[in-house]
Amino acid sequence: MTWTINCDMGESYGLYTMGDDAGIMPFITEANVACGFHAADPMVMRRTVQLARRFGVKVGAHPSLPDREGFGRREMRMRPEEIANAVIYQVGALKGFLAAEGLPLNHIKPHGALYGMAAKDAEVARAIAEAAAVFGVPLYGLCGTQHEAVYPRDGTPFVGEFYADLDYGPDGHLLITREHQAVDPDKAAQRVLRALSEGQVHALDGSDVPVRAESVCVHSDTPGAVAVARAVCAILRAQALV
Repeated sequence: MTWTINCDMGESYGLYTMGDDAGIMPFITEANVACGFHAADPMVMRRTVQLARRFGVKVGAHPSLPDREGFGRREMRMRPEEIANAVIYQVGALKGFLAAEGLPLNHIKPHGALYGMAAKDAEVARAIAEAAAVFGVPLYGLCGTQHEAVYPRDGTPFVGEFYADLDYGPDGHLLITREHQAVDPDKAAQRVLRALSEGQVHALDGSDVPVRAESVCVHSDTPGAVAVARAVCAILRAQALV
């Protein structure tokens, strides 16, 4: 079995640059492109899609809560229909840029707080699945959470992922922080290899928690992100896992 490496990217805005997307592209297989609600703008979205096409990287949508000031990492109370329509709106925008570049939409992966809310709240997860059904593509999420429980039940293909550069709690849930801290690239790569080969990861409290995944996620806004992506890609290629 092989895994994919996906990356949250395309998160610059106007004159503000976030992450080295061009530097990361050679080490990933899928790009989760921001769709304007937490980051990105039309110019950034088009450039990111063009960059992905140049490197042969598949493109998925990375929709968020409408929270640009908080980078989509603050929870918001929204009705299910508001969440579904916000996701449809954002994915529809990215699909336009994909069509302009002759590329298909590969998947949808909620961003930040929306991702965390859906992991714990079945109603939020159902709203996201409803939106994804419009586009007929898989949803990426966390195994052992409402992502895995709800998405397939509603007929949406589910792809489980493991995070190379974020911490896990003892309950197996991802710890979503407002800012990403730097991680050691080699330690991150070893952590990924252990998760994929042994199905275990050290939680923040030092305990081991079980994990399952088909894809590994890295973030473009993690300090030293290119080095992390390079190390993860190298160790998985060495094991013929990607």
